[in-house]
Amino acid sequence: MSEPVQKPLPFGFQFLAGAIAGVSEILVMYPLDVVKTRAQLSTGVSTGIVETLKNMVKHEGTASLYRGIAAPIMVEAPKRATKFAANEQYTTLYKKLFGFEKVTQSLSVMTGVSAGITEAFLIVPFELVKVRMQDKANLGRYTGTADAFKKIIAAEGSMALFNGLEATMWRHGVWNGAYFGLIYKVKDILPKSKDASEQRMINFAAGTAGGIVATACNTPFDVVKTRIQSYNGVGIKKYNWTLPSLVTVAKEEGFASLYRGFTPKVLRLGPGGGILLVVFETVSSFIRKNILKEE
Repeated sequence: MSEPVQKPLPFGFQFLAGAIAGVSEILVMYPLDVVKTRAQLSTGVSTGIVETLKNMVKHEGTASLYRGIAAPIMVEAPKRATKFAANEQYTTLYKKLFGFEKVTQSLSVMTGVSAGITEAFLIVPFELVKVRMQDKANLGRYTGTADAFKKIIAAEGSMALFNGLEATMWRHGVWNGAYFGLIYKVKDILPKSKDASEQRMINFAAGTAGGIVATACNTPFDVVKTRIQSYNGVGIKKYNWTLPSLVTVAKEEGFASLYRGFTPKVLRLGPGGGILLVVFETVSSFIRKNILKEE
């Protein structure tokens, strides 16, 4: 890597930096996530991003752009904190376990996949509630996040909150593996930064590139996850396990349907990936200099 090797932050500070990064990203980019979910649940012709946003504001009010945000906000801090902290912890573990002397791209992919799977176990109930609340078919069904949790458990049982866990593991394992692998590669290619401002630009470029490629890799799994989690126990359950569901969607709706919602998703998670990395590295740097007093 072109930048000097630093010791990992203590776990608590890794968690804090990841939490701040995650909340910052979601507050800026969340409306695109609502549009993405609507597109993924649609089996017909999807409208464009701008038209969807305009129709939502017109027919459902401006607040609809942030429908269901309480669930991801509740989990966003631990989710993003887990993403970065687990990645750092797996890096330390795998370096010892497999004899890596330094961080490589293959190690970055391995740790990213592992961190993504770990993250999936934490977030799946909140993802399910978010999907149910964002679904246009459920307008008026839930008064808020707590009400959604209560009604889902009452109607379907507490284990229903973990519907889509396997698909969530696929989604996050693939995304994180590609994201952290690309971050490593981009940073390795770009010249070493001369100051903090230039380093932030490098981090944004690396995070954005990682977010774009990771989104291209994991969108089919995200589409299937959304379909699985939208099922409310009524009627025939069409989607269950990830790989058979991928085949079903491609067969019935065409391969392109596996990329429903890709545009708003990549517009969120491309720059969003850059925001995540910049904020995480900036907060980490602040902690090193002002709290841990590292040189």
